[in-house]
Amino acid sequence: MRDAGQPSALRPLVEVDDLTKRFGARGGLSQILGAASQRQLTAVDAVSFQINAGEILGLVGESGSGKTTLGRCLLRLVEPSSGQVRFDGKDLISLSKGDLRVARRQMQMIFQDPYSALNPRMTIRQMLSEVLRFHRICTDAAIPARIAELLALVGLDQSAADRLPRHFSGGQRQRIGIARALAVEPRFIVADEPVSAVDVSVQAQIMNLLLDLRDQLGLTILLIAHDLSVVRYVSDRVGVLYLGRLVEIAPTAQIFAAPRHPYTQALLRAAPRPDPDRHPAQPAIAGEPPSPLNPPPGCHFHTRCPLATARCKSEMPPLQTVSDGHQVRCHHHDLALLNPSPR
Repeated sequence: MRDAGQPSALRPLVEVDDLTKRFGARGGLSQILGAASQRQLTAVDAVSFQINAGEILGLVGESGSGKTTLGRCLLRLVEPSSGQVRFDGKDLISLSKGDLRVARRQMQMIFQDPYSALNPRMTIRQMLSEVLRFHRICTDAAIPARIAELLALVGLDQSAADRLPRHFSGGQRQRIGIARALAVEPRFIVADEPVSAVDVSVQAQIMNLLLDLRDQLGLTILLIAHDLSVVRYVSDRVGVLYLGRLVEIAPTAQIFAAPRHPYTQALLRAAPRPDPDRHPAQPAIAGEPPSPLNPPPGCHFHTRCPLATARCKSEMPPLQTVSDGHQVRCHHHDLALLNPSPR
Protein backbone atom coordinates (compact mmCIF):
# COMPACT_ATOMS: atom_id res chain seq x y z
CA MET A 1 0.00 0.00 0.00
CA ARG A 2 1.22 3.48 -0.81
CA ASP A 3 1.92 5.89 2.03
CA ALA A 4 -1.34 7.83 2.40
CA GLY A 5 0.57 10.70 3.94
CA GLN A 6 2.62 11.23 0.79
CA PRO A 7 1.36 14.45 -0.79
CA SER A 8 0.06 14.25 -4.33
CA ALA A 9 -0.31 17.42 -6.36
CA LEU A 10 -1.84 20.50 -4.79
CA ARG A 11 -4.55 21.02 -7.38
CA PRO A 12 -7.27 18.84 -8.90
CA LEU A 13 -6.76 17.79 -12.49
CA VAL A 14 -10.16 16.10 -12.84
CA GLU A 15 -13.30 17.52 -11.18
CA VAL A 16 -16.62 15.67 -11.32
CA ASP A 17 -19.84 17.34 -10.14
CA ASP A 18 -23.23 15.59 -9.93
CA LEU A 19 -22.38 13.31 -12.85
CA THR A 20 -25.37 11.19 -13.87
CA LYS A 21 -25.88 8.66 -16.64
CA ARG A 22 -29.27 7.12 -17.39
CA PHE A 23 -30.14 4.48 -19.96
CA GLY A 24 -33.64 3.94 -21.31
CA ALA A 25 -35.31 0.80 -22.72
CA ARG A 26 -35.32 0.62 -26.52
CA GLY A 27 -36.51 -1.51 -29.43
CA GLY A 28 -38.02 -4.90 -28.69
CA LEU A 29 -37.45 -4.51 -24.96
CA SER A 30 -39.53 -1.34 -25.02
CA GLN A 31 -42.43 -3.19 -26.71
CA ILE A 32 -42.26 -6.04 -24.21
CA LEU A 33 -42.17 -3.77 -21.17
CA GLY A 34 -44.85 -1.40 -22.40
CA ALA A 35 -45.48 1.40 -19.93
CA ALA A 36 -42.65 0.15 -17.73
CA SER A 37 -40.23 1.03 -20.55
CA GLN A 38 -40.57 4.66 -19.55
CA ARG A 39 -38.43 3.88 -16.53
CA GLN A 40 -34.73 4.51 -16.86
CA LEU A 41 -31.73 2.68 -15.54
CA THR A 42 -29.52 5.08 -13.60
CA ALA A 43 -26.02 3.66 -13.94
CA VAL A 44 -24.25 6.69 -12.42
CA ASP A 45 -26.22 8.72 -9.88
CA ALA A 46 -25.12 12.28 -9.03
CA VAL A 47 -21.47 11.37 -8.39
CA SER A 48 -19.01 14.09 -7.33
CA PHE A 49 -15.28 13.82 -6.60
CA GLN A 50 -11.89 15.21 -7.58
CA ILE A 51 -8.62 13.60 -8.64
CA ASN A 52 -5.46 15.55 -7.92
CA ALA A 53 -2.71 15.78 -10.50
CA GLY A 54 -0.28 12.90 -10.04
CA GLU A 55 -2.73 10.90 -7.91
CA ILE A 56 -4.04 7.36 -8.33
CA LEU A 57 -7.69 7.11 -7.27
CA GLY A 58 -9.01 3.56 -6.93
CA LEU A 59 -12.70 2.94 -7.66
CA VAL A 60 -14.30 -0.24 -6.31
CA GLY A 61 -17.73 -1.83 -6.06
CA GLU A 62 -19.68 -4.94 -7.02
CA SER A 63 -20.36 -5.81 -10.66
CA GLY A 64 -23.07 -3.49 -11.94
CA SER A 65 -22.22 -0.69 -9.52
CA GLY A 66 -21.48 1.73 -12.38
CA LYS A 67 -17.66 1.82 -12.24
CA THR A 68 -16.98 1.29 -15.95
CA THR A 69 -19.81 3.59 -17.04
CA LEU A 70 -18.43 6.32 -14.79
CA GLY A 71 -14.95 5.93 -16.24
CA ARG A 72 -16.26 6.09 -19.80
CA CYS A 73 -18.34 9.17 -18.98
CA LEU A 74 -15.21 10.99 -17.81
CA LEU A 75 -13.70 10.57 -21.28
CA ARG A 76 -17.05 11.07 -23.05
CA LEU A 77 -16.86 7.61 -24.58
CA VAL A 78 -20.35 7.49 -23.07
CA GLU A 79 -22.28 10.77 -23.03
CA PRO A 80 -23.39 11.77 -19.51
CA SER A 81 -27.08 12.58 -18.97
CA SER A 82 -26.25 15.51 -16.69
CA GLY A 83 -23.54 16.94 -14.48
CA GLN A 84 -20.09 18.34 -15.14
CA VAL A 85 -16.63 16.94 -15.83
CA ARG A 86 -13.77 19.45 -15.81
CA PHE A 87 -10.27 18.57 -16.95
CA ASP A 88 -7.63 21.09 -15.88
CA GLY A 89 -10.45 23.59 -15.39
CA LYS A 90 -12.01 23.00 -18.84
CA ASP A 91 -15.60 21.76 -19.05
CA LEU A 92 -15.44 18.58 -21.15
CA ILE A 93 -19.21 18.16 -21.47
CA SER A 94 -19.63 21.36 -23.47
CA LEU A 95 -16.77 20.70 -25.91
CA SER A 96 -17.52 20.29 -29.59
CA LYS A 97 -16.42 17.10 -31.37
CA GLY A 98 -13.38 18.90 -32.78
CA ASP A 99 -12.33 20.32 -29.43
CA LEU A 100 -12.99 16.97 -27.76
CA ARG A 101 -10.65 15.24 -30.23
CA VAL A 102 -7.89 17.65 -29.21
CA ALA A 103 -8.66 17.14 -25.50
CA ARG A 104 -8.56 13.36 -25.85
CA ARG A 105 -4.84 13.54 -26.55
CA GLN A 106 -4.52 14.26 -22.84
CA MET A 107 -6.94 11.52 -21.69
CA GLN A 108 -6.69 7.84 -22.55
CA MET A 109 -8.18 4.53 -21.46
CA ILE A 110 -6.60 1.15 -20.72
CA PHE A 111 -9.19 -1.55 -21.34
CA GLN A 112 -9.93 -4.69 -19.35
CA ASP A 113 -9.38 -7.21 -22.16
CA PRO A 114 -6.12 -6.37 -23.92
CA TYR A 115 -6.68 -8.84 -26.77
CA SER A 116 -10.08 -7.51 -27.86
CA ALA A 117 -8.72 -3.96 -27.65
CA LEU A 118 -5.96 -4.70 -30.18
CA ASN A 119 -6.43 -5.18 -33.94
CA PRO A 120 -5.45 -8.84 -34.51
CA ARG A 121 -4.41 -8.16 -38.13
CA MET A 122 -1.97 -5.35 -37.39
CA THR A 123 1.52 -5.62 -36.02
CA ILE A 124 2.37 -3.58 -32.95
CA ARG A 125 4.41 -1.24 -35.15
CA GLN A 126 1.43 -0.65 -37.44
CA MET A 127 -0.92 0.04 -34.53
CA LEU A 128 1.40 2.46 -32.80
CA SER A 129 2.30 4.19 -36.09
CA GLU A 130 -1.39 4.71 -36.83
CA VAL A 131 -1.94 6.40 -33.46
CA LEU A 132 1.16 8.59 -33.81
CA ARG A 133 0.20 9.72 -37.32
CA PHE A 134 -3.47 10.35 -36.50
CA HIS A 135 -2.63 12.59 -33.57
CA ARG A 136 0.43 14.08 -35.29
CA ILE A 137 2.64 13.28 -32.33
CA CYS A 138 5.83 13.23 -34.40
CA THR A 139 7.07 13.22 -37.98
CA ASP A 140 7.11 10.01 -40.01
CA ALA A 141 10.88 9.95 -39.77
CA ALA A 142 10.71 10.02 -35.95
CA ILE A 143 8.07 7.27 -35.64
CA PRO A 144 10.50 4.28 -35.40
CA ALA A 145 12.41 5.90 -32.55
CA ARG A 146 9.16 6.82 -30.75
CA ILE A 147 7.88 3.23 -31.06
CA ALA A 148 11.12 1.90 -29.61
CA GLU A 149 10.79 4.39 -26.75
CA LEU A 150 7.19 3.35 -26.03
CA LEU A 151 8.06 -0.34 -25.98
CA ALA A 152 10.96 0.33 -23.63
CA LEU A 153 8.65 2.31 -21.32
CA VAL A 154 6.40 -0.72 -20.84
CA GLY A 155 9.24 -3.24 -20.55
CA LEU A 156 9.10 -4.84 -24.02
CA ASP A 157 11.95 -5.52 -26.42
CA GLN A 158 12.06 -3.65 -29.73
CA SER A 159 11.63 -6.97 -31.56
CA ALA A 160 8.01 -6.98 -30.36
CA ALA A 161 7.16 -4.22 -32.83
CA ASP A 162 6.89 -6.52 -35.85
CA ARG A 163 4.76 -9.23 -34.26
CA LEU A 164 0.97 -9.68 -34.13
CA PRO A 165 -1.04 -9.55 -30.87
CA ARG A 166 -1.62 -13.33 -30.90
CA HIS A 167 2.10 -13.89 -30.46
CA PHE A 168 2.06 -12.36 -26.97
CA SER A 169 0.89 -13.49 -23.53
CA GLY A 170 -1.95 -11.72 -21.75
CA GLY A 171 0.43 -9.68 -19.64
CA GLN A 172 2.47 -8.66 -22.68
CA ARG A 173 -0.70 -7.65 -24.54
CA GLN A 174 -1.72 -5.47 -21.62
CA ARG A 175 1.70 -3.80 -21.78
CA ILE A 176 1.08 -3.14 -25.48
CA GLY A 177 -2.30 -1.61 -24.62
CA ILE A 178 -0.58 0.64 -22.11
CA ALA A 179 2.03 1.63 -24.73
CA ARG A 180 -0.75 2.57 -27.13
CA ALA A 181 -2.40 4.73 -24.47
CA LEU A 182 0.94 6.43 -23.74
CA ALA A 183 1.61 7.10 -27.43
CA VAL A 184 -0.37 10.35 -27.40
CA GLU A 185 1.45 11.59 -24.27
CA PRO A 186 -1.66 11.78 -22.03
CA ARG A 187 -1.86 13.37 -18.61
CA PHE A 188 -4.85 11.34 -17.39
CA ILE A 189 -5.57 7.63 -17.78
CA VAL A 190 -8.67 5.61 -16.91
CA ALA A 191 -7.49 2.05 -16.26
CA ASP A 192 -10.57 -0.21 -16.38
CA GLU A 193 -9.79 -3.49 -14.58
CA PRO A 194 -6.30 -3.56 -16.14
CA VAL A 195 -5.21 -6.81 -14.44
CA SER A 196 -8.43 -8.82 -14.24
CA ALA A 197 -7.67 -10.66 -17.52
CA VAL A 198 -4.08 -11.66 -16.65
CA ASP A 199 -2.60 -14.33 -14.40
CA VAL A 200 -2.15 -13.53 -10.71
CA SER A 201 1.62 -13.85 -11.14
CA VAL A 202 1.53 -11.03 -13.72
CA GLN A 203 -0.81 -8.67 -11.87
CA ALA A 204 1.86 -7.25 -9.56
CA GLN A 205 4.13 -6.61 -12.55
CA ILE A 206 1.45 -4.57 -14.31
CA MET A 207 0.61 -2.64 -11.14
CA ASN A 208 4.28 -1.85 -10.54
CA LEU A 209 4.52 -0.69 -14.15
CA LEU A 210 1.63 1.72 -13.64
CA LEU A 211 3.26 3.08 -10.49
CA ASP A 212 6.57 3.57 -12.29
CA LEU A 213 4.87 5.29 -15.22
CA ARG A 214 2.95 7.56 -12.87
CA ASP A 215 6.17 8.63 -11.19
CA GLN A 216 8.20 8.85 -14.40
CA LEU A 217 5.63 10.63 -16.59
CA GLY A 218 3.57 12.46 -13.97
CA LEU A 219 0.38 10.61 -14.89
CA THR A 220 -2.94 10.92 -13.08
CA ILE A 221 -4.87 7.63 -12.97
CA LEU A 222 -8.40 6.48 -12.19
CA LEU A 223 -8.01 2.77 -11.43
CA ILE A 224 -11.24 0.78 -11.70
CA ALA A 225 -10.99 -2.60 -10.00
CA HIS A 226 -12.91 -5.22 -8.07
CA ASP A 227 -9.81 -6.65 -6.41
CA LEU A 228 -9.29 -4.74 -3.17
CA SER A 229 -5.69 -5.94 -2.83
CA VAL A 230 -4.83 -4.30 -6.15
CA VAL A 231 -6.47 -1.04 -5.12
CA ARG A 232 -4.75 -1.10 -1.74
CA TYR A 233 -1.35 -1.63 -3.33
CA VAL A 234 -1.35 1.26 -5.79
CA SER A 235 -3.98 3.85 -4.82
CA ASP A 236 -3.54 7.09 -2.92
CA ARG A 237 -7.29 7.25 -2.25
CA VAL A 238 -10.22 4.88 -2.73
CA GLY A 239 -13.82 5.59 -3.75
CA VAL A 240 -16.60 3.03 -3.23
CA LEU A 241 -19.63 2.86 -5.55
CA TYR A 242 -22.93 1.16 -4.78
CA LEU A 243 -25.79 1.14 -7.28
CA GLY A 244 -24.34 4.16 -9.09
CA ARG A 245 -23.77 6.28 -5.98
CA LEU A 246 -20.50 7.15 -4.29
CA VAL A 247 -20.93 5.91 -0.70
CA GLU A 248 -17.42 6.46 0.67
CA ILE A 249 -14.16 8.07 -0.40
CA ALA A 250 -11.01 8.47 1.68
CA PRO A 251 -7.24 8.01 1.71
CA THR A 252 -6.40 4.34 1.20
CA ALA A 253 -5.05 3.80 4.72
CA GLN A 254 -8.25 5.16 6.26
CA ILE A 255 -10.52 3.04 4.06
CA PHE A 256 -8.76 -0.16 5.09
CA ALA A 257 -8.14 0.76 8.75
CA ALA A 258 -11.44 2.44 9.60
CA PRO A 259 -14.15 2.03 6.94
CA ARG A 260 -17.22 4.06 7.87
CA HIS A 261 -19.86 2.65 5.50
CA PRO A 262 -21.37 -0.82 6.11
CA TYR A 263 -21.03 -1.62 2.41
CA THR A 264 -17.30 -0.86 2.44
CA GLN A 265 -16.95 -3.04 5.52
CA ALA A 266 -18.82 -5.87 3.79
CA LEU A 267 -16.51 -5.68 0.76
CA LEU A 268 -13.48 -5.92 3.05
CA ARG A 269 -14.95 -8.87 4.96
CA ALA A 270 -15.58 -10.74 1.71
CA ALA A 271 -12.05 -10.19 0.37
CA PRO A 272 -9.79 -13.29 0.44
CA ARG A 273 -6.85 -13.24 2.83
CA PRO A 274 -3.67 -15.25 2.20
CA ASP A 275 -2.58 -15.02 5.84
CA PRO A 276 -3.58 -18.30 7.59
CA ASP A 277 -3.50 -16.61 11.00
CA ARG A 278 -6.27 -14.20 10.01
CA HIS A 279 -9.95 -14.89 9.93
CA PRO A 280 -11.04 -16.45 6.63
CA ALA A 281 -12.99 -14.35 4.18
CA GLN A 282 -16.61 -14.12 5.26
CA PRO A 283 -19.57 -14.73 2.96
CA ALA A 284 -20.50 -12.09 0.44
CA ILE A 285 -22.91 -9.32 1.35
CA ALA A 286 -26.33 -10.63 2.38
CA GLY A 287 -29.05 -10.50 -0.26
CA GLU A 288 -28.98 -9.55 -3.90
CA PRO A 289 -28.32 -6.02 -5.19
CA PRO A 290 -31.59 -4.22 -5.98
CA SER A 291 -32.50 -3.66 -9.61
CA PRO A 292 -31.14 -0.33 -10.87
CA LEU A 293 -34.43 0.01 -12.77
CA ASN A 294 -36.26 0.06 -9.44
CA PRO A 295 -33.85 1.11 -6.67
CA PRO A 296 -35.23 1.17 -3.11
CA PRO A 297 -36.19 4.53 -1.61
CA GLY A 298 -33.93 6.26 0.86
CA CYS A 299 -30.46 4.74 1.19
CA HIS A 300 -30.13 2.23 -1.64
CA PHE A 301 -28.13 -0.10 0.62
CA HIS A 302 -30.76 -0.36 3.37
CA THR A 303 -32.19 -3.64 2.02
CA ARG A 304 -28.85 -5.36 2.77
CA CYS A 305 -27.53 -3.28 5.65
CA PRO A 306 -27.39 -4.62 9.25
CA LEU A 307 -27.61 -1.06 10.63
CA ALA A 308 -30.68 0.02 8.62
CA THR A 309 -33.43 1.93 10.43
CA ALA A 310 -36.71 3.53 9.39
CA ARG A 311 -34.78 6.70 8.54
CA CYS A 312 -32.56 4.77 6.13
CA LYS A 313 -35.64 3.43 4.32
CA SER A 314 -37.04 6.89 3.61
CA GLU A 315 -34.15 9.38 3.52
CA MET A 316 -31.10 9.31 1.26
CA PRO A 317 -28.07 10.26 3.39
CA PRO A 318 -25.82 13.03 2.07
CA LEU A 319 -22.15 12.50 1.35
CA GLN A 320 -20.67 14.08 4.48
CA THR A 321 -17.15 14.69 5.72
CA VAL A 322 -16.34 12.68 8.85
CA SER A 323 -12.60 13.39 9.06
CA ASP A 324 -9.87 15.01 7.01
CA GLY A 325 -10.34 13.80 3.42
CA HIS A 326 -12.84 11.11 4.47
CA GLN A 327 -16.42 11.32 3.20
CA VAL A 328 -19.21 8.80 3.73
CA ARG A 329 -22.88 8.52 2.75
CA CYS A 330 -24.43 6.87 5.83
CA HIS A 331 -26.83 8.00 8.56
CA HIS A 332 -25.10 5.70 11.05
CA HIS A 333 -21.42 6.01 10.17
CA ASP A 334 -20.57 6.41 13.86
CA LEU A 335 -22.15 3.03 14.63
CA ALA A 336 -20.32 1.50 11.68
CA LEU A 337 -17.03 2.72 13.09
CA LEU A 338 -17.72 0.82 16.34
CA ASN A 339 -17.94 -2.46 14.40
CA PRO A 340 -15.06 -2.32 11.91
CA SER A 341 -14.27 -5.05 9.43
CA PRO A 342 -11.64 -7.68 10.24
CA ARG A 343 -8.52 -7.09 8.15
